[in-house]
Amino acid sequence: MTDKLLTLIDKKYPISSIDCGSFAEMKLNGMKFSISAYKAEGLGHVSVMRAKGFFGLMKMDTLIINPTEIDLPLYSYDRILAMGNDTLIVELYDTVLGEFSEEKLLERKEGFSYLPERDPGEHWYDSIKLKSSISKNGKAKDVSNGFEYLTMEHFYAYLYSDESKIVQDYEAKQDKTRVYVNGLIEKGGPSTDVFKKAIGEEKTRELFENILFGTK
Repeated sequence: MTDKLLTLIDKKYPISSIDCGSFAEMKLNGMKFSISAYKAEGLGHVSVMRAKGFFGLMKMDTLIINPTEIDLPLYSYDRILAMGNDTLIVELYDTVLGEFSEEKLLERKEGFSYLPERDPGEHWYDSIKLKSSISKNGKAKDVSNGFEYLTMEHFYAYLYSDESKIVQDYEAKQDKTRVYVNGLIEKGGPSTDVFKKAIGEEKTRELFENILFGTK
């Protein structure tokens, strides 16, 4: 799915690869991570993280967009396949300088309301997480196709939501994203805690700021 999302991005905002150095391939807690990052012309910073482990029984894909050139929310896609279960998590965070309408995103989300919901729990960042975010979980054989369609339609609505709002203040836009990234490192998050425990806070900050979110 991350390849499909990258293709959609590239059609509208041409992408070019960024060197990830030692972070390109990593092994943590029995999982092998492959990480790539891109500059999307006219959009901002994009990163993809793929992980697999436990003899292929677990696979995780992540795609993050930090839109520094268009005034869109921060976008984060996570897909986890494990032991016959499929989990889809799409989170959008309020990092816009102006206003953003969630109407089209909410319409796409509602159109797939029949797919089983997942309780996302409570987190420190809930106050900036948008209502159009998605959290679903079910047996892969029952939900995977639906998750694919939901992801594509929701992502298309995000990517084409508004072409006119070009960011005028790059640093102000980045600062809003930095609040979230700093919060992840200092207050924690599901995947952040895994990285901090495995490679330490300093390396985790370097990974997040330079590669995953491009806020440095």
